[in-house]
Amino acid sequence: MIFKDMILMLLSSLILIISVLVG
Repeated sequence: MIFKDMILMLLSSLILIISVLVG
């Protein structure tokens, strides 16, 4: 479960960075 949460956090942060770069 913890591993899954880690991946989810990484994905959300990645999306945030990409959205900032695109925007």
